[in-house]
Amino acid sequence: MRKFFGRRNPAVTALKVTIKLILGAVLVWLVMLLWNWLIPAVFSGVRTIDYWQTVGLIVLSRVLFGGGGGRWGARQRWHGMNDEERAQFKQRFKDGRCGRDEAAQ
Repeated sequence: MRKFFGRRNPAVTALKVTIKLILGAVLVWLVMLLWNWLIPAVFSGVRTIDYWQTVGLIVLSRVLFGGGGGRWGARQRWHGMNDEERAQFKQRFKDGRCGRDEAAQ
């Protein structure tokens, strides 16, 4: 289903994009509902937020707290190492040269 006669099917791609947009909008709406229900009740003086402020809040939290999976490549690299490579990496980490090559020093 990913490819249709040697190329990607545009209908499937459009459907995937549409589903992602809908799910993203629903996520923003749920965060907005939770914020407006919980935060003003818990903290006095905090007002409710609208849809676009919720989008900004989600983007800000993503920037501050990550969640982008930036460390996933390191996990894959670790699982791809054999025992000798892992031991060498651990030794470099103990020596304070964590990911740097010998030639770079």
